[in-house]
Amino acid sequence: MKTEVSKVTTKGQLVIPSKLRRKYAIKEGTQVVFVEEENRLILQPLTPEFIRSLRGSLGKDSKALETLLQERKRGRAL
Repeated sequence: MKTEVSKVTTKGQLVIPSKLRRKYAIKEGTQVVFVEEENRLILQPLTPEFIRSLRGSLGKDSKALETLLQERKRGRAL
């Protein structure tokens, strides 16, 4: 496992090292997700490549679309 170090600013901002930004195609405006997992914090860039890699990961029997539509309907009712 390779490591890179960065500091959090007083405003809570974090600089991602340029080597990692290039490797993971993180550009200005790229959204990232912070995932908490077993006492770790994972930063996942939401790049088009990552989104494509998720295709089919839910399987054919997934209820994800149905759940999403129900949540949207419930949100509109509020």
